[in-house]
Amino acid sequence: MGTGPLSGVRVIELAGIGPAPFAAMLLADLGADVIRVDRASAVRDGESTGGTDFTNRGKRSIAIDLKNERGRRVVLRLVEKADVLLEGFRPGVTERLGLGPDDCLTRNPRLVYGRMTGWGQDGPLAPTAGHDIGYLAITGALHAVGRADGPPQVPANLLGDFAGGSLYLVVGVLSALLEAGASGRGQVVDAAIVDGAAHLSTFLHGLLAGGLWEDRRGVNFLDTGAPWYDVYETADGRHMAVGALEPQFYAEFLRLLGLDGEDLPAQHDRAGWPVLRDRFAAVFRTRTRDEWTAVFVPSDACVAPVLSMTEAAEHPYNTSRDVFPALAGHRQPAPAPRFSRTPTTTDGVPAQPGGQTRVILADLGFDDVETLLKEGAVSQA
Repeated sequence: MGTGPLSGVRVIELAGIGPAPFAAMLLADLGADVIRVDRASAVRDGESTGGTDFTNRGKRSIAIDLKNERGRRVVLRLVEKADVLLEGFRPGVTERLGLGPDDCLTRNPRLVYGRMTGWGQDGPLAPTAGHDIGYLAITGALHAVGRADGPPQVPANLLGDFAGGSLYLVVGVLSALLEAGASGRGQVVDAAIVDGAAHLSTFLHGLLAGGLWEDRRGVNFLDTGAPWYDVYETADGRHMAVGALEPQFYAEFLRLLGLDGEDLPAQHDRAGWPVLRDRFAAVFRTRTRDEWTAVFVPSDACVAPVLSMTEAAEHPYNTSRDVFPALAGHRQPAPAPRFSRTPTTTDGVPAQPGGQTRVILADLGFDDVETLLKEGAVSQA
């Protein structure tokens, strides 16, 4: 259990993959006591995260056979002493296990029951399988990412799973917790990646409605359509990112690029954008990325080097703020955001399936631990 503003909040996470575990990790980073319920078979089969599934950091793990009646009762006893339960199964799965919202809220009326899916708990696609790329596709978000002369580009699974999924689940859970503090009643949070990804595009929908955005990728001022909001290759095959939107920043960009004295098209003259793009590209190819970094950083030109994940961990700005601290033998992203009075901490150690089964049961007052182990209701790694 860590420190932070959620210290004292207990979360039960029914083990899964993707956005739900990341949401639980975020709650753990913020100080919550997250108990991850792993499958008992994971212990029997010797499954391990190998110490690098960082989404399991800061948690404790208990391994339970959810198809065993005594195992199911263990989960419900955990629920009785919890504030939040998180699950990321298809709709109806926890109900069939006897661990659905009605089962859990009957045991603990103040419980916040967080559900994470791609399509939501209802609708024609709710029962079907899916992944981040499909959820983004159906919201229009994927169509908007990429260049004008190419296909949509896949932004890993950051935009769907973790931004549209995990973060919205956390917002929902924290909102419901706040309300439960006043009403004394819990509720179900239905977090769907489709809903979250669509909500993330609110700003762009506003621009579209106002005639300031075309429903085509790569032709707008924030999607590589504008030459002053794009990436440029340098002499060593690396790249610089340019985001000089405002006129004062654009002027500083031209000055540092050595072009402030040239007769160039105006910044917002769309007919002149190809000329600007070719000129910027030619100049950027005259120096290496690190040479350009020395020119632009720090400045108000809004230009930055494009770093690899490995490079980012060692960049002076990131090291000055300890953005990627060394935790459990690896560089990991630090908990975020930061708090002035209740700072967050994490040891960075991922929970292993069933690693704390005995301890958790003892902490929560179970007096039949050895019997549960012997009957296979729970397992200890």
